[in-house]
Amino acid sequence: PQSSASASTNSTPYPSVCPCKSKSDFVKIAAMSIQVVAAKMAEGELKDIPVKELAPVSPGPPRAGDKGALKKDTNAAAGPPSCVALVADRAPGDPVSSPSPISSPNPSKMPQASALKRTDPQQNGGEAFVNRDGTVAEAPRMKKIQFADQKQEFNKRPTKIGRRSLSRSISQSSTDSYSSAASYTDSSDDETSPRDKQQKNSKGGGDFCIKNIKQADFGRREIEIAEQEMPALMALRKRAQGEKPLNGAKVVGCTHITAQTAVLMETLSALGAQCRWAACNIYSTQNEVAAALAEGGFSVFAWKGESEDDFWWCIDRCVNLETWQPNMILDDGGDLTHWIYKKYPNMFKKIKGIVEESVTGVHRLYQLSKAGKLCVPAMNVNDSVTKQKFDNLYCCRESILDGLKRTTDVMFGGKQVVVCGYGEVGKGCCAALKAMGSIVYVTEIDPICALQACMDGFRLVKLSEVIRQVDIIITCTGNKNVVVRDNLDRMKNGCIVCNMGHSNTEIDVASLRTPELTWERVRSQVDHIIWPDGKRIVLLAEGRLLNLSCSTVPTFVLSITATTQALALIELYNAPEARYKQDVYLLPKKMDEYVASLHLPTFDAHLTELSDEQAKYLGLNKNGPFKPNYYRY
Repeated sequence: PQSSASASTNSTPYPSVCPCKSKSDFVKIAAMSIQVVAAKMAEGELKDIPVKELAPVSPGPPRAGDKGALKKDTNAAAGPPSCVALVADRAPGDPVSSPSPISSPNPSKMPQASALKRTDPQQNGGEAFVNRDGTVAEAPRMKKIQFADQKQEFNKRPTKIGRRSLSRSISQSSTDSYSSAASYTDSSDDETSPRDKQQKNSKGGGDFCIKNIKQADFGRREIEIAEQEMPALMALRKRAQGEKPLNGAKVVGCTHITAQTAVLMETLSALGAQCRWAACNIYSTQNEVAAALAEGGFSVFAWKGESEDDFWWCIDRCVNLETWQPNMILDDGGDLTHWIYKKYPNMFKKIKGIVEESVTGVHRLYQLSKAGKLCVPAMNVNDSVTKQKFDNLYCCRESILDGLKRTTDVMFGGKQVVVCGYGEVGKGCCAALKAMGSIVYVTEIDPICALQACMDGFRLVKLSEVIRQVDIIITCTGNKNVVVRDNLDRMKNGCIVCNMGHSNTEIDVASLRTPELTWERVRSQVDHIIWPDGKRIVLLAEGRLLNLSCSTVPTFVLSITATTQALALIELYNAPEARYKQDVYLLPKKMDEYVASLHLPTFDAHLTELSDEQAKYLGLNKNGPFKPNYYRY
């Protein structure tokens, strides 16, 4: 064997330390080595491989008596290290060429590619090679391939989809493709604001402002699916279409623009009404449904991911029109009513009534009524039995889990959760979380609701008592500043904070937008708020309504609410002037019962009828109403 110095100055075509007997043998072995290195590079970056010169390997088998002799390896024997050294000397950026076609050597005589793989260094010191004189030498120790930081490598690779957060998981892809509320078209697809676009539908109409009119066909399929789960609205459309009870009505609406709302809008149109619509939530709009409505001739002004300025601009576009003035308002949250009252108070001279469906909006109406500033009759749909018991309770019982799962993939079993508020929404949330094995605490200001929580098996606490230990905080009160900055500062690392109430004021999100805190967008509607010490909380939908911002709600339940809204509009529009004064009214009990009866055929349910004697005994009409207005279901 030659020394390293003499080997480096050798002018022969192939290294003299190589065991090859001829140049052709060397070419064959080098080709095998190149294939091995190419395979290694396909698995990851091949980093510095230190190679030391070894004695030539004897072509004969090792002697059994030699210490450290090779054990039987089902893969193969080790290849010549000196040939590997030739390939390892390749510059990092040089391409690895495929070897020229060579007849395959005899596998019993030639080393195999797998021989380059070292065994665990703790076992027999690794691979070994047998020298020509029969002695055993240790193979060169190769460093394990080290990968650069995954995030850095990810950022180096070019991508066609733009910059995405590495922490975005596969589950978000399913959210984008499966969730109707998340919309199939993410706002990142086109950064141009819809306000800066000029769009026309197939009929040439352009009185709308949406994300992309080309999504209309897909939105139409979404609406058709929703129609199958909204039997009452479809029945109402069929029964009243000939009568046109809303003929001449000009309805301006501000609700969540989803497939279910689209079925309501098309039902109102079939009953004779003209509609203009905006969204009551900047995150809940389904872009494809808005496109389908615009294609159908509806004036819709909404898209997913609006800014605050866009939100009010869309509402203004609905009402600020010289050639069209509304005479009915359908509101969800009171923003539309507030805007008209603030900007266009004279419009109330022509408006016959307001239909409001949220706790927040109803609260605003009662404030206006108490102050003597309510100019028209208003129907409180939120407190109707069908809305309270079905939309608020049963809907939230299902959608709270859906929203949390889609955004955080959290497991509920054993988690400590505090639900702020034990109204119908809070009851639904608590029931669902308890069924999943969570430890649920409740905060409440009303002693009656508090007692209900205790009787249902929940521990009643103050938020400050459990703020340091809970894993999830859910607000559903309809109030403001339920969770303030002091609470947020004291939360544990990784705590999930979300809102199931209508308004975005329950969580003091504004207090989190300070220089010392870092906002990190993890995925759509999910933000990490990071404190200077490294603690972070998970904020969902920026404190807005979780289920409609981050997931979907059961269509059948929304059918109950939408039918109630439609009947309330019909009642207010057709009522004589003396029937309703400038005040807030509950939906008549008879209408509540009618809405419920329209949904019973779906379950093949059969009502029992009162006999004349039974009706007389109870003092009731056989056809209802069956309960007084003060009855609590």
